[in-house]
Amino acid sequence: MRVHKTLTSRRGLVALTCVSTLVTGCGDPLPVVDGDVAFVGVNVLPMRGSGGAVVLEDQTVVVADRRIVSIVPTDEVEVGDEVEVVEAAGLYLMPGLVEMHGHLPGRPLLPADTKNLLFLYVANGVTTVRGMQGNRAQFTMRDQIARGETIGPRLFVGSTPMSGGRVTTPEQGGQLTREYKQSGYDLIKIHEGLSRDVFDAVATTANEIGIPFGGHVPDEVGLLRALGSGQASIEHLDNYIQALAPIAGHPTESPVSQDVGELVNVVDERRIPELVDATRTAGAWVVPTMVLWETAFFGDQAAAELRTTRPEVRYMPPETVEQWSGAVDDRRGNSNASINRRVRELRRIILKALHEGGARILLGTDSPQVFSVPGFAMHREMGLWVDLGMTPYQVLESGTRRAAEYFDLTDEFGSVAVGHRADLLLLTENPMQDIANVSKRAGVMVNGRWISEAQIQDRLADIATFYGN
Repeated sequence: MRVHKTLTSRRGLVALTCVSTLVTGCGDPLPVVDGDVAFVGVNVLPMRGSGGAVVLEDQTVVVADRRIVSIVPTDEVEVGDEVEVVEAAGLYLMPGLVEMHGHLPGRPLLPADTKNLLFLYVANGVTTVRGMQGNRAQFTMRDQIARGETIGPRLFVGSTPMSGGRVTTPEQGGQLTREYKQSGYDLIKIHEGLSRDVFDAVATTANEIGIPFGGHVPDEVGLLRALGSGQASIEHLDNYIQALAPIAGHPTESPVSQDVGELVNVVDERRIPELVDATRTAGAWVVPTMVLWETAFFGDQAAAELRTTRPEVRYMPPETVEQWSGAVDDRRGNSNASINRRVRELRRIILKALHEGGARILLGTDSPQVFSVPGFAMHREMGLWVDLGMTPYQVLESGTRRAAEYFDLTDEFGSVAVGHRADLLLLTENPMQDIANVSKRAGVMVNGRWISEAQIQDRLADIATFYGN
């Protein structure tokens, strides 16, 4: 006879549907959990924050209706006959990753290319993306993914960029900010070239109507003014190097419209703590996109070498890879190698200082951009952060729970917890011991849909074949 009761485990109170079962030996029958999918015997990395790098060993995690409905020690429950079981003994379950600076496909891409690009994120465990260059076509994409009609990460859509070339008056800036909010965008995207008065109008209006704004720091505005205005996120470490080279007589301002390469020999690194303190005090989030900047703008590798060292380019349209190759070789041929090395060094020093100084940092890759392939780029970014001295846990936290904090949705995602969205990454080895283990997948669950690693590899092979690789 089917009965309903509440099961109390030593790790919390979990509401379950239970069935009396026959058991051999002594003792009461174990309650039976019902749902859609159960990960049985898995080691859970909850990423709850206060507990640090906790691992809950040998758990049964049950998903129903795209939500996690129970997390219980495996020896305390039985799994119902109708539940799809993922045998996960010795494996590790963590929250899906959050890409905080992606560029989502719009109308120019063919439907097949769009589906391929979205799957690349999911294939690498990226289950949420904040798109930073939006258009209205992405609303339809966002809704189709949410309904389960398309496999893809959950989307947060930034507005069409506010750039100096298209937003030229304060009135226009304020009006567009209101229109973007009413249209349903999740963020006002700030781009280069905005004058101070236009930027101030956008910032004032955004704060007034309650929509975050983030992105680049226009040169005329400068880092400290952007932070003081309430800019939610600073992408690419934009204007941090400029802020280390103050204008004579104006120590709180930055040079206007100067290329970073022109400043590397005059920056004052002693000002870095001031910038860290300003960032932390403002409560702004920083999305540094390190690997892309070290590849596309200040890199040493030629395109031919990148094609070899980044085999994931076979999952991109060949015409896109050709464009990337041309951009890399053109920049490399017209730049100074020693200046590039100095810029890379400064960016790493700044990011490390921000981390050690308690600033809020989030993972993002600016993909798809020059040799930054969706999903795959996240693993490269995480590896670089560890190389700079962050622990694997700190990096994973930036790509899961801290991102949920940015959205004020820690009760929705970013952790493995009852009631959270079923966006999960199942790994064969513990990523807290080695960040490279994040790429050692057994499968991914996105929006409650389980995709095994075998299915992922089959789909990736199909994508490569589609592009002639």
